[in-house]
Amino acid sequence: MAVVASVSPLTARRRLGAALHRLRDQHGLTTEEVGAHLNCHNSKVSRIENAKRGCTKKDFEGLMELFAVKEPLLSELTSLMVKGRQRVPPWWHAFSDVISLNYAEFIAYEAEAVESFEYQSVLIPGLLQTDGYARAVTGIGISIFDPDQVDNLVEVRMRRQERLREEEPLILNVVLAEAALRTLVGGTDVMRGQLRHLLDVSALDNVRVRIIPFQAGERGLTTGTFLLFNSGMGRDSEADVAFTDSAENTAVYRDDPLALKRLSRLFTGLSRAALPEDDSRQLIEDIEKELDRNE
Repeated sequence: MAVVASVSPLTARRRLGAALHRLRDQHGLTTEEVGAHLNCHNSKVSRIENAKRGCTKKDFEGLMELFAVKEPLLSELTSLMVKGRQRVPPWWHAFSDVISLNYAEFIAYEAEAVESFEYQSVLIPGLLQTDGYARAVTGIGISIFDPDQVDNLVEVRMRRQERLREEEPLILNVVLAEAALRTLVGGTDVMRGQLRHLLDVSALDNVRVRIIPFQAGERGLTTGTFLLFNSGMGRDSEADVAFTDSAENTAVYRDDPLALKRLSRLFTGLSRAALPEDDSRQLIEDIEKELDRNE
């Protein structure tokens, strides 16, 4: 197991929850049976396993007794339990006056994810936006923000982008509809800078951008946009949480297995309709040149 001191409280809770889930499966127990042993409702057991809440020392000791956990695993899980209960405010806590609890949850998953898979139909993904583009799209729709709030929300978006250049960066897989490249957001200068930035960032080893051209027809069509996160706690590259956008510009959290499988299959299908990475870069360059010619 990796050094626990180097992980965040959220990561520690996820690792502990995944380990407890495996132990329960190995012993052939249900959440109801574990809850009966702890004298609590089975929903509490599920929330601990899904990292929705920390595990108290009393519950942890009861679980270790139930699963007959011995050293060295006992020490490793104890460290995760202690780390998971720490209350260290994340960087986005300083922006709590402008970001919703839902958005804060989204950022937390993004900060801890190993890999993400995102589909966007009309907008460039937040992690790939320039300051000018982010400023132009912040607050569109039913939300109304004053200038200071817009400044703070744009700063949050720029801070999020640091995930792409960390020592262990997020692996970002993006599928974009061609419309997202041709929608003139913020004017010609802003859009030209956005397309150039998209080319620069997509050159990173951990960023993969593919475009669905208009010529793909119905194969590249779907309603709504979505993003899948893989925390690295499951098998292979399987996603363990998803966020889908609602009409109110709110990211809806999804973690039920059926929804995750459906969205994963949908992303695979959209990827098949998209151009290869090199051809996608060429299309971005062509659209950038068109902007120059049309001035």
